Amino acid sequence: MTDSESDLTLEGIVHDLRNVFETISDSAEIVGKDPKQARAASRIQRAVRQGESILSSFVQQTQASLELDLILENAMEFARTFLQGRSGQKIEFVKKIEPGLRMRGNAAAWERVFMNLFLNAAQAMAETGGTIEIDAERCPAGIQIVVCDDGPGISPKILPNIFEPRFSTRAKRSGLGLHIVRTIVESHGGKVAAENRPDKAGAEFLIVLPNLF
Repeated sequence: MTDSESDLTLEGIVHDLRNVFETISDSAEIVGKDPKQARAASRIQRAVRQGESILSSFVQQTQASLELDLILENAMEFARTFLQGRSGQKIEFVKKIEPGLRMRGNAAAWERVFMNLFLNAAQAMAETGGTIEIDAERCPAGIQIVVCDDGPGISPKILPNIFEPRFSTRAKRSGLGLHIVRTIVESHGGKVAAENRPDKAGAEFLIVLPNLF
């Protein structure tokens, strides 16, 4: 994980903190070889173990079991509100979700994934709007989620780069939206890919998550 990716997710922060604890622990072990510093080194090691225990407890609390359909509904509502206030663009959502699908993680992080996908699709569409389709079902690997739109699709020239940080074809855009999507998905053990729809106009994003339940 790169520094830029670490800064974008809760999982990245946890990863970095664990590295910090490991460095402190290793340093305390070295210092403890000096008999004069053994007591101080022991206190440091106890503090590290306490910090690791607190961090593990925090991770367990935030890695909740989430209802996918509810995550999608919240992300769709945010996207509607954002687009109405900014451009008046009308987006229709068509959702086909297999009942009972659940996922692990932080609800806000997953809502951010789908909000970024929805807003990215809307920005590619005409000013009048269009349709975003979301399909989700169980697959051999776990859960498969497909988000597609009826916009112009993605130019083959930029398709290999769209998940890279700071990459954007639009002026005044940060280019981080899809990079954040990839970072969050991969931090949960999943994969995300993009392509143009094979049967009609538009782009298609595929997220595959491991079977956690």
